[in-house]
Amino acid sequence: MEALVMAGQLILGLTILVGIHELGHMLTAKWFGMRVEKYAIGFPPKLVSKQVGETEYMIGMIPLGGFVKISGMIDESLDTATLNQEPEPWEFRAKPAWQRLIVMMGGIIFNVITGIIIFATLTYLYGESYLLAKDAKYGIVTNEIGKQMGLRDGDKIVAANGKPIVEFNDIVSPEVLLGKSGSYTVDRGGQLVQVAIPANLIDKLSDDEKTVFIGPREPFEVDEIVPDSPAANAGLQKGDRILKVDDQPVQFFHELQQVLAAKKGKKVVLQVERAGKPLAVNATIQEDGTIGFRPASLLPHVTREYSLLASIPKGAEKAFAVITTNIKGFAKIFRREVSASKALSGPIGIARIFGGTFTWIKFWAITAMLSMVLAFMNFLPIPALDGGHVMFLTYEIISGRKPSDKFLENAQKVGMVLLLGLMGFAIFNDFFKLLFK
Repeated sequence: MEALVMAGQLILGLTILVGIHELGHMLTAKWFGMRVEKYAIGFPPKLVSKQVGETEYMIGMIPLGGFVKISGMIDESLDTATLNQEPEPWEFRAKPAWQRLIVMMGGIIFNVITGIIIFATLTYLYGESYLLAKDAKYGIVTNEIGKQMGLRDGDKIVAANGKPIVEFNDIVSPEVLLGKSGSYTVDRGGQLVQVAIPANLIDKLSDDEKTVFIGPREPFEVDEIVPDSPAANAGLQKGDRILKVDDQPVQFFHELQQVLAAKKGKKVVLQVERAGKPLAVNATIQEDGTIGFRPASLLPHVTREYSLLASIPKGAEKAFAVITTNIKGFAKIFRREVSASKALSGPIGIARIFGGTFTWIKFWAITAMLSMVLAFMNFLPIPALDGGHVMFLTYEIISGRKPSDKFLENAQKVGMVLLLGLMGFAIFNDFFKLLFK
């Protein structure tokens, strides 16, 4: 079932984003009087289609992309049958270079606008929930990678790269994790200690997706209970505080996780505090080391609210932060601090980001992020991508000379080979990580 939920979210998210991207190309082309022969979401074979005026609107059976066919344009279809004839007034090639440039930028612009709108809407509706670093009074919990760096459970991180930590999430912000020669300043029992951040930290973290790199040590209580789970069958209630598992005390949620993982599949006695009174309940731990409830942190999280007007620039800030993060990520790949095989993901990797449960806020937040990633990737100056067309059109505008149709056709072929190779690598990489992790 989780796999179906992942696949469903992936298909829905990509359908929305590809539809909007291709809509940007189609509307700008029609605006300048170009003939749009086909608008397609998904790739053939054809599932459904409808002819409206000069344009066929199609949904394909392969839901991992889409395209717009504009008359007189050398694109991924490599349809060059009419290029030896004089251009007709409605063709792409008959229009001024600046109009063709806007058409090629149309999809990217629509994706950027979409990302900003989604981030702004989420910010306006839900605000930003955060934990002040000073309120994480029990310090941090970290995984094996953090311990190898020199961090310890209970450390209090007071600065990153010399900059004081205000909000706890600043500790693991892209600016910190993707920076150069970074370090944490740690308060350890009243003594300040410097802990270096490895240049290849992102590479290491990609090998350990299931554990939290750095999180707050959080006292907790039972919140949402999964129906028909061991927690439900044991009679746990919202607001209960689990104090012991058998004879092992647990104060923080990560401690409970560790104890349950060590006793997976076994029957245990949970010592619970309910409304200030002690209570003992019996439960059987599932094979995945859980009992089926969502915890509520007892640390004081704060919600920052935004007006409609203030949410727009904040949404734009979040949207462009995605692009900045991607640029820093590519820089690390080129500096060989991060391997491409660990940094790049295909459809399976993206589906795993969505996860096996559907949460409205998470779905739209990931969709907004992917919208900005799609804009960034399409802007890369690779033939067959929008950025390749933008590169050649910019050359034409500056030099006053248009590249020959034969050159553009060959460039498109080279670009298609590169893209197909990249897609094949990403898909193979997904399966490799799935099978060998």
